[in-house]
Amino acid sequence: MNIAFYTLGCKVNQYETQSLREEFAKAGYNTVTEKSAFDIAVINSCTVTSESDRKTRQLLHRIRRENPDAVIILTGCMVQAFPQEAEKLDGADIITGNTDIKNIVALTERFLSGKKRIFEVEPHKTGEKFNTPLITSFAERTRAYMKIEDGCDRFCSYCVIPYARGRVRSKPVLQIRQEAEKLSENGFSEIVLTGINLSAYGKDCDLNLCDAVDAVCEAQGIKRVRLGSLEPDHISDEMLKRLKGQTKFCPQFHLSLQSGCDATLKRMNRHYDTGFYYDLITRIRKMFPQASITTDVMVGFAGETEDEFNLSLEFVRKAGFAKTHVFTYSRRKGTAAWRLPLQVDSAEKNRRSRLMISAAAEIEREFLRSQEGQVFPVLFETVQDGIYEGYTPNYSRVKVKDSRAVLGSIMNVKITDTCGDCCTGEIIF
Repeated sequence: MNIAFYTLGCKVNQYETQSLREEFAKAGYNTVTEKSAFDIAVINSCTVTSESDRKTRQLLHRIRRENPDAVIILTGCMVQAFPQEAEKLDGADIITGNTDIKNIVALTERFLSGKKRIFEVEPHKTGEKFNTPLITSFAERTRAYMKIEDGCDRFCSYCVIPYARGRVRSKPVLQIRQEAEKLSENGFSEIVLTGINLSAYGKDCDLNLCDAVDAVCEAQGIKRVRLGSLEPDHISDEMLKRLKGQTKFCPQFHLSLQSGCDATLKRMNRHYDTGFYYDLITRIRKMFPQASITTDVMVGFAGETEDEFNLSLEFVRKAGFAKTHVFTYSRRKGTAAWRLPLQVDSAEKNRRSRLMISAAAEIEREFLRSQEGQVFPVLFETVQDGIYEGYTPNYSRVKVKDSRAVLGSIMNVKITDTCGDCCTGEIIF
């Protein structure tokens, strides 16, 4: 039977979809793309915002309308966080959470034999273990994402994810090493470590993130290791020193900021202030001179005044981020911030978003221009019309026009100019 997969949300969800794809393939199912004819569809949902839930419902209804005879499986964070709402959705034949994705194949076989709708959502439990099956491949050609951590204990006031993902749990180091070796054997040269709260890796087993980085780097064919989003208060000087000593580590640090105003951070229940954050990025830049610091910034959080927004805007300018993902606060049922007074109206949130995006774009251009004249090793990932495109260790995008075949190779490139949100350069042999 042909089975197609639809993924909403983050890189963790994409990893889990790949894991499901491989588990179904082992069971004899033929995995196909979304555009192919299929007998079964799996929807891996996201629930980070109310809009995410709406997209899941919309996708479910569309697939059912276009494929009335298909078996549809709805899983993921939306189901886990809001099981009662998920159970009411028309169109899904199997509804199950993300507590044990290994069980989804068995649930599918049970449905196929009995044709009775299945609703099974097991709640997360204290002490549960990391249980996502390992993968051997990924959708991108030269870069694979590896989920090494699940769950979150932080309970930021705006976030529902701890309810969807449970407490922190970490992938065993041996499995990380085995997975890295298999990905290397299948042609991947770069791995990005990811998780729901990646920087909490090892909290449950007396390890830390550096142990996971070292395990991946032991795979001979892996040339680069980079990290996904990090919580700043989890990053110690000792960890930075260990990362500095790992030659395969790429110095790109995506440190979630959320706001550059201390009063707003406190209402968000973030576990640091702007003074701590700025000191951290100063120490990172001293230890990694060519590092890029990227971030997420939220505008229009509940109670954010004009003065608070301006403080946040000023901090973003001061920090000099290489890239800033700007998003507006989305009020989320089931979170502490849902009940907070002084909610900012949509028009004002959109105005602030435009101002922050404009400032972030100019800061990004300044960062890219600062690299002109420097030489970086670039891993080339795509080519079109003789123009190769790849990334530096600090994840700056680089385009090079060259007649030689360098796809998949790491070549030294001198940055000569910038164009929009990328650099241009020439290969130095």
